[in-house]
Amino acid sequence: MTRSEGFAGFADARGTFFKKLAKNNDRVWFLEHKAEFEEGWNAPMKVLLAEVKDAIDAAYAHCDLGEPKVFRIFRDVRFSKDKSPYKTHIGGILPLARSGKKVTDLPMALYLQVGAKETFGAAGPYQMEPESLARFRGAVADDARGNELVKILASLARKGFPADTHQRFKRVPKGFAPDHPRAELLKRRGLVVEFPALPLPSSRRPSSPGGSSPPARRQRRSSNG
Repeated sequence: MTRSEGFAGFADARGTFFKKLAKNNDRVWFLEHKAEFEEGWNAPMKVLLAEVKDAIDAAYAHCDLGEPKVFRIFRDVRFSKDKSPYKTHIGGILPLARSGKKVTDLPMALYLQVGAKETFGAAGPYQMEPESLARFRGAVADDARGNELVKILASLARKGFPADTHQRFKRVPKGFAPDHPRAELLKRRGLVVEFPALPLPSSRRPSSPGGSSPPARRQRRSSNG
């Protein structure tokens, strides 16, 4: 699949490739099925993110969108007891344009993950680094901006877009009152808004009689990439 052809769906709506990979998570099996991954999942994800960027660019008149990025399927096993070499999902982001930032620190217009067990979308900064975190806390502590943020998050939650964080500190950071009215926001290291349950777009072969795709089960984001 190429950009000129347009997004035509992933290989199937059940993530069959990733389910098989979970049972055969080794280099020999992956290399034998690498073309299936590239053609059915990696290439479509690149095309989809590029099309999303074109579709929502006008909504970001105050800033520029960065280039879409699809994460590698290889796991970082250096500090993990699980030495399985491959992820059982594919993930990609559409970030705001920022220079010199770690990918986890970038504000995301979209994070999309598709896999064997978890398919979901989200937006926001996943894990802010010290400089970004200091600015975020300053905004939260400011009554005008902090209260505005609380109202925005409440409105999103009512519409089915709850906000969460990958990491929550046990205590309110130094320099802020322990009983601050927005103490729970101050404890967050990220601010990710989760999307409602997403169907897995597939047009390559029917996943059930009649060709309809079952809705994907919504999962909380557990890892970046």
